[in-house]
Amino acid sequence: MPLDVYLYPRCGTCRKAKKWLDDHGVDYNEIHIIEERPSKDKLNDLYEKSGLELKKFFNTSGKKYRELGLKDKIKEAPEEELLEILSSDGMLIKRPIVTDGEKVTVGFKEETFDEVWNKEK
Repeated sequence: MPLDVYLYPRCGTCRKAKKWLDDHGVDYNEIHIIEERPSKDKLNDLYEKSGLELKKFFNTSGKKYRELGLKDKIKEAPEEELLEILSSDGMLIKRPIVTDGEKVTVGFKEETFDEVWNKEK
């Protein structure tokens, strides 16, 4: 079954992740994170399966993140509110998000992809 990869095509990190997946023969479905923005429920599901802190799902280097002054807000806002914020704009979400329905990775680190998504091992 192919992976679902939430990405933004012009994102350099997303392009690196796609290259890694292609180089390792991993099947995947591209989901444009702006055009097909994940719902609040979908983000909550991804968050719960990832084992990561919710703040790891925010694109902290993004312009929109800075414009909205989210740096302090994510420290104290309840999860429900943070999920609402994330689901409001795909540019706020750190990418790529990769999932097989059970495991989830956020961002691209070659070591993590080797460990989680390398089918050749």
